[in-house]
Amino acid sequence: MEFRNEFEASLQQLLGDQAASLIAALQEQEPTVSVRLNSLKLPSSEHDKMACNSQDDGSANNAEYRQVPWCRRGFYLSHREPFTFDPLLHAGCYYVQDASSMIVWQIVHQLVDKPVRYLDLCAAPGGKTTAAIEALPAGSLVVANEVVPQRAWVLCENVAKWGAEGCVVTSDQSSAFGQLSGFFDVVAADVPCSGEGMMRKDEEAVAQWSPALVAQCAAVQRRIVTEVWPALRQGGVMIYSTCTFNRHENEEIVEYIINELGAESIDLQFPTEWGIVPGIDTQAHCYHFFPHKLQGEGLFVAVLRKTSDAPSNPYTGMKRKSSSPKTVDKVPASIKQWLTGEYRFEATDGNVTAVLERHSEAVSLLQSRIHILSSGIKVATIKGRDYVPAQELALSVAMNTDSFARCKTDYATAIAYLRGEAVAVDAPLGYVLLTYHGMSLGFIKNLGRRANNLYPRQWRIRSGYIPANPPCVITQRICYLCTASNI
Repeated sequence: MEFRNEFEASLQQLLGDQAASLIAALQEQEPTVSVRLNSLKLPSSEHDKMACNSQDDGSANNAEYRQVPWCRRGFYLSHREPFTFDPLLHAGCYYVQDASSMIVWQIVHQLVDKPVRYLDLCAAPGGKTTAAIEALPAGSLVVANEVVPQRAWVLCENVAKWGAEGCVVTSDQSSAFGQLSGFFDVVAADVPCSGEGMMRKDEEAVAQWSPALVAQCAAVQRRIVTEVWPALRQGGVMIYSTCTFNRHENEEIVEYIINELGAESIDLQFPTEWGIVPGIDTQAHCYHFFPHKLQGEGLFVAVLRKTSDAPSNPYTGMKRKSSSPKTVDKVPASIKQWLTGEYRFEATDGNVTAVLERHSEAVSLLQSRIHILSSGIKVATIKGRDYVPAQELALSVAMNTDSFARCKTDYATAIAYLRGEAVAVDAPLGYVLLTYHGMSLGFIKNLGRRANNLYPRQWRIRSGYIPANPPCVITQRICYLCTASNI
């Protein structure tokens, strides 16, 4: 690929003699492939043992799975598999994510030691959100926001597949969150940027780059962090990140937050051998991920602790969100038994949802101010007198599996189900939970001679292609080690 002279000049100014090595890495090296396992569904003790073996053992099988240094549950793969056709991806057993972005797991793991309210402000498609969920202490409330509606629904899907209990997905402007003075303990702002760090993977990032775009992105980034800053409590932390290289969108924004909004940068403990480079021409603690220094795409990250009181928001004078009246019905006790734990159940507009009791007050406040797409767990859809179990319930780790008959599927049946096709099963009549290698895929309603496929239409695999063999991402190695007792 060919870069604009202005871009190469900007890298030269930023890195000096190192610029040539970075440009060569962007032009000549293939992107790495990595996945992050879901410890909510795959017990971590066994896979952590496997990870240690993979670094100590030179065997061919283990060499295909090397641990990402800064993420205990992250692994590099030797090649890209057809992930779309792996039922275990759809079951939420792992997430395909660039290794650099997995640093969120390490940051949260280092800094957070008690339950918090965590906002991922620019969250789609959900990689950094689910990485944070992995590292956050139990009892934390995670709010994942995406302002672009189409991307927000993708975020909903990926958060649901991860299966965590305490999540809310929203789609609103950063200014709306500024109304929630001091509400969050942690705000992650992976802000829109010029995308220089993604040029190895995305030719569009190369084509659209210009100095004007960099300046435009920097202005948007200042606005976003200023708008959301009041929502962060004093003493709370902001994780600021971009997937670009230049100082205008990185170090200069960090210095703006420190000097204008009131913050101090936090020194993170990253071993030198990880290859993470300190900030450039700044006294603040900032960190660059350069593809010529480590295995991952370009990323910048800094963590800032808020030292100021919550200032008034200069961008908005928003008031309490109005909403139309909703029909609220009583939820039968039999439906409540579909979940384990203590929840506030609500039947509203034909859907049954459940929010953890410990989060109910906070979620109610969010509902009054923010546009919410999903809160807690969608349990069922009400159709007449029937309660149809929801896909989100099937994927939740809080589901009471004793509530439903279960039916194991082979690969062909699992793919047919994920494509929305009719499937034939040997199972009792009624609602049946389909599984693949011990992991929940979703529900069917078995009518005897046929079964209604209840997999969400918008989630279905649309490609007509089916691999001859199942993708070998975690099925034959990691998954067997972690879930042998469930197969």
